[in-house]
Amino acid sequence: MLDVAVLGATGSIGTSALDVIARHPQRLRATVLAAGQNVEALVALCVRHRPRHAVIADPQRFADLRDGLRGAGLDTLPHAGDAALDELVGSDACRAVVAAIVGAAGLSSTLAAARAGKRILLANKESLVLAGELLMQAAHDAGATIVPVDSEHNAIFQCLPDAAAHAGLARIILTASGGPFRGRRREELHDVTPEQAAAHPKWSMGPKISVDSATLMNKGLEVIEAHHLFGVEAERIDVLVHPQSLVHSFVEFVDGSTLAQLGLPDMRTALSVGFAWPERIASGVAGLDLLAQGGRLEFEAPDLEAFPCLGLAFEALRSGGTAPAVLNAANETAVSAFLQGRIGFLAIPALVEQALAALPSSSAGSLDALRDADAQARRFVERAAHAHAL
Repeated sequence: MLDVAVLGATGSIGTSALDVIARHPQRLRATVLAAGQNVEALVALCVRHRPRHAVIADPQRFADLRDGLRGAGLDTLPHAGDAALDELVGSDACRAVVAAIVGAAGLSSTLAAARAGKRILLANKESLVLAGELLMQAAHDAGATIVPVDSEHNAIFQCLPDAAAHAGLARIILTASGGPFRGRRREELHDVTPEQAAAHPKWSMGPKISVDSATLMNKGLEVIEAHHLFGVEAERIDVLVHPQSLVHSFVEFVDGSTLAQLGLPDMRTALSVGFAWPERIASGVAGLDLLAQGGRLEFEAPDLEAFPCLGLAFEALRSGGTAPAVLNAANETAVSAFLQGRIGFLAIPALVEQALAALPSSSAGSLDALRDADAQARRFVERAAHAHAL
């Protein structure tokens, strides 16, 4: 029996993870469920899945969580705050961790899981963008297994099963749906609303990730993530827009062979791989019928003029050091301002670019240095956002 902690349990990835877990009651068990502020949704999940522990990130909601669990007649133990979550994921309360807390807030618990040698189903790409070298070193030192849950990196993971495959790797090609504004010119994006940006054509995701997909920053973060996960430099990572979202990525080898992983756009496939690899278990996702999907697979180059965030991510990766942390924090802050209606869509890449120029890269040798760069970038964008206010 694999005991699993699901961090970000009330989000789309957490919901998908719990769906897969529920399909395998003899093999998988959710023992820790964690959420940010939504006590009611967390208690409802506890009623269904009966974990041993429930964690709410906001300490001020502890009493609400405790009372909600009692009111539901559950013996699930309530906890609150980041320190409690870090302690749980590092303990024998779980052997696997679904790291699906959105943004830099997920870094601490992901690092705690890595240092404890857990199997990590990594959906929190910001942990790698912000502190990739530290996270990968911690995982290596403790013997942790990281299985990426992003569909693109999960595809690469499946295509590179061993060291021999890595030795023959020529390049990685990440695919992107293109988001809701694929094909639009830059001048057509001035009046985009948060609702339009969050309406992804293929994937069901939270608002922040959906906006990142619309700007192509999501793909930029995935480029940095791929660098850390697979040890591939920027020059050997490419991106292709693939609107069908059926080919999740390609791996090209030195002998001219190219492997791809295909499947319907459903996170449960990647999660089932994470839970059982190298075995395969049912995920609830149907097989791929290419004829039923239209029988066509289309690819095109990304438009970096209309969607400059992808180019900014490559720039940050090449700069190294604290530049990816600045990129991530600046983007999180700008996206939040956009979702609040304070700035326009095109202000997001503009603010990220300004932050990268204003905060030159420095050494990323410690978590404190990375957190300082993160904080500086957030402060910078909050101040600079006034110049872009609607």
